[in-house]
Amino acid sequence: MLLKDFISSARESLLSLYQYEEAKAIVSRLCEELLGTASYAHILDPSLEIAEDRLPELMSALDRLASGEPLQYVLGYAWFCGRKFKVTPDVLIPRPETEQLCSMLADAAGRGPRIQCDTAFPGREGGLKILDLCTGSGCIAWTLACGIPGSAVQGVDISLKALSVASSQDISLPEGCRRPSFAQYDVLEGADGFPVLDAPADHSKCTGVDRIADDGRFDIIVSNPPYVRESERRSMHMNVLDFEPGLALFVPDSDPLLFYRAVADFAGKRLRKGGLGAVEINEAFGEAVAGIFSENGLTDVCTVEDFRAKTRFVTFRK
Repeated sequence: MLLKDFISSARESLLSLYQYEEAKAIVSRLCEELLGTASYAHILDPSLEIAEDRLPELMSALDRLASGEPLQYVLGYAWFCGRKFKVTPDVLIPRPETEQLCSMLADAAGRGPRIQCDTAFPGREGGLKILDLCTGSGCIAWTLACGIPGSAVQGVDISLKALSVASSQDISLPEGCRRPSFAQYDVLEGADGFPVLDAPADHSKCTGVDRIADDGRFDIIVSNPPYVRESERRSMHMNVLDFEPGLALFVPDSDPLLFYRAVADFAGKRLRKGGLGAVEINEAFGEAVAGIFSENGLTDVCTVEDFRAKTRFVTFRK
């Protein structure tokens, strides 16, 4: 089959689900990832054929896309901050906004010019302790571990299936960086029930408190918790509703800020003096979320816009 013919028919098969430009981008990305072809290859060489032995995999992938399954689940991975992360339907597909969250924290910890490490964390020597609440795929935990050399990063989640994905990521660590550890924990249980661990990377060994590693406090606390209201389901695309885990997405309309109250309480008790925190939020609740963190004794509480000029983050200090 000619590449140009496959691309044309594949786009047509996705038009019932996506706008033309999005369908075009999905098909181009599929060919790039599975065949190694550039998006313009079929234009430069209209006679370019797809190798016979590649067609079954390609057609199978297209069938899954036509059913509404997101491209990242079809491929089995997603790119995040320049790294390839394993994703399955047990974890959310990482979003560009969350890349911005990681960049903000890495800059604040001393990678960037805005806030140097000795200013951000006065009196701290050695590696920083970082906690990622509701870690999911582990993309935040791994990205911060790679971006802040010497840091000890722990990711926690209520879902054992998500922890299996997070702990099995095959990420090349830069020199001076350590693997993050992962453990099961429900942030809604409160800070007093948090397992202070010297945790191994294998989450299956982290089901209880192995031993007290330190005072149980952190220099950075970050979270991208569930924040989509149940009533917002009707405006969401089927490839999210039918395939991504609702446990990691939705909160009840009657109490849409329950996770932020839990994170704020946790940060008030477990963030070190001078420590930094950041959460990703529903744009509809910026001031309300900021108020929750202020009420829990956190300082320098700010709302921050994402690259689309939507209120997407709240940052704070202890």
